[in-house]
Amino acid sequence: MIPPTCQNADPFRFFRAKLPDRPFIVAQLGQSLDGRIATLTGDSKYIGSRPSLAHLHAIRAHVDAVVVGIGTVLADDPKLNVRLCEGPNPARVVIDAKGRLPAAAQCLDGSDGARRIVLRGPDARGEALPAGVEVHRLPISAAGRFDLVELARALRHLGFARVLLEGGAAMISQAIDAGIVDRLHLMVSPVLIGSGQPGLELEPVRRLADARRPAVEVTLLGEGEVLFDCDLS
Repeated sequence: MIPPTCQNADPFRFFRAKLPDRPFIVAQLGQSLDGRIATLTGDSKYIGSRPSLAHLHAIRAHVDAVVVGIGTVLADDPKLNVRLCEGPNPARVVIDAKGRLPAAAQCLDGSDGARRIVLRGPDARGEALPAGVEVHRLPISAAGRFDLVELARALRHLGFARVLLEGGAAMISQAIDAGIVDRLHLMVSPVLIGSGQPGLELEPVRRLADARRPAVEVTLLGEGEVLFDCDLS
């Protein structure tokens, strides 16, 4: 029998707009038992098995837009659509401040009718993108990055009330530090990598008393995979 602490209600019941100036934001991260998201060579396909992948697709089906950084697109070329469950395809948003996005990226395929949006810096250039792809310009810092609080506001102005930050881990970490992530869906798979790229890397704290201790609901996804649904609001 599953312990009562693992029998939580529908995890998507929290997915509702709360603020007028930014969307509800859920971030997801899949990692190994020892907190790794890739090997030393960058290989990350696939740490999770079908239960965690199915949950990721279910998250996509419950949001208006899925957002990824350019690093995730270049490394994994994800489709960012819904295939492993029933539900609509969300809009696909790529953060591409410097114009590095390939026109052939799978997430730019518009055959399913979903919106495709690319966020770029004011002067960024790049390959000509497929017809129908929206390009929106946002200010960037001297380091060539977007202010994530302003980016969240821009997503709300684009009409999105519920947004999934799907990757990469650095962007998710920065978004948590910026205070714009409401829920974190951390999926842990029964694999030990031993070394490689760590998952979350947040601003350091000096004392454990200063560490975040979010309320957490736990769900056993199957095949040894566990979802930690963390309230960061």
